Amino acid sequence: MARLSARRIALKALRTWRKERRFAGPIVSEFLAKSELTDSDRAFALELVYGVLRNLTLLDFWIGCLRASRVDVGLRDVLRLGLYQLFLLKTAPHAAVHESVELVPQRQRPIVNGMLRTAIRRQSELLGRADAKPLFVRVSHPQFLVERWQQHLDARHAEELCKWNNLPAPVYGRINQLRIDREEFLRLYPKARPLMFNPEFVEFDVIPTAAISRGQCYIQDPSTAIACQILDPQPGEKILDACAAPGGKTGYIAQLMKNRGTIVACDRDPQRLEILTENMARLGVEIVRTFRHDWTRGRLPPEIASMAPFHRILIDAPCSNTGAMRRRVDVRWRLQPGDFPRMQQRQLELLRALIPLLEREGVLVYSTCSLEPEENEQVVRQVLDGSLTLRPMEEKRSLPFRDGFDGAFAAKFIRNA
Repeated sequence: MARLSARRIALKALRTWRKERRFAGPIVSEFLAKSELTDSDRAFALELVYGVLRNLTLLDFWIGCLRASRVDVGLRDVLRLGLYQLFLLKTAPHAAVHESVELVPQRQRPIVNGMLRTAIRRQSELLGRADAKPLFVRVSHPQFLVERWQQHLDARHAEELCKWNNLPAPVYGRINQLRIDREEFLRLYPKARPLMFNPEFVEFDVIPTAAISRGQCYIQDPSTAIACQILDPQPGEKILDACAAPGGKTGYIAQLMKNRGTIVACDRDPQRLEILTENMARLGVEIVRTFRHDWTRGRLPPEIASMAPFHRILIDAPCSNTGAMRRRVDVRWRLQPGDFPRMQQRQLELLRALIPLLEREGVLVYSTCSLEPEENEQVVRQVLDGSLTLRPMEEKRSLPFRDGFDGAFAAKFIRNA
């Protein structure tokens, strides 16, 4: 693996993604971890993988323009890489063509060479033809997603959202004030740019590995702060973080509590729970107790039951992730129309299972990183219609095209009785 080029690693990652249908992020990370690429080549490999995934429909449209007959799926992966470099990365044509040809067996090289050279000659025509296609082709999103956003958000905002999803995501970090105060952090890391609206968050040009390893910051989008801030946890309280892994919100809650009190952090995935435990140790969080539990199945573990009722509960519910597509590049290709009502039912199950664990006058916050009404406003409406136990307090949301950060939704309730 050490001798593989960035382009070859990108190709292997894309083929693995296509065959195994796992998330792209872990796949490319696994390949890069086994390589000995320079930092610049690692960045190039990531750019190629995520760039192709962001532009699949558009790249396949161009392939269809260049060859009417069926293209072998393995060859299509190479052509996608080549066309992405030529038309979107603006790579030097000779380099894009030569390196793409080198990726295929000898018998396929004339096909790749011929198609990419034809693409260069016909570039203006192909770009113009793409501009005339419907939005879902131009921005490479599933047609059903574009149409529902056009309905829910309006046509202009739907297009802005799709274009937002296709941009590389900035690197944001939360300063972990359990380890370091803000002024000292900014002195140690002068390239960190504070965010005006939320002074606990900063932006970086590159991932700050030293600050992360020392537990001085945690990489997360500023939109994730919304749920924690309206939860408003206080020092000394007993908090349940019901769907906690990998722990970004858990760590922020502990900071808001000044590391005093108790946080019960649950997740159904044991591997993600291990990551949470590692993250809490690195961040210096000392008040978290972790439990593996699926709230939609099985009896409540006696260890959790014995600690109820809780002062506050956060339900950061599993969702479609449509607000975070800029970071989770391949989510768009995994979603189906039926996923939204299916997710809603699971979200309602979570809420109904957790309400009894909240003390009277306690606070419950339901949050998602979804933009879909089925998972947000409709869930709130249904849980309120079906229960006199909760009263609504406030709702907050982040919209990428409006706020400049990932999409997020949070609703705050108080338990009446």
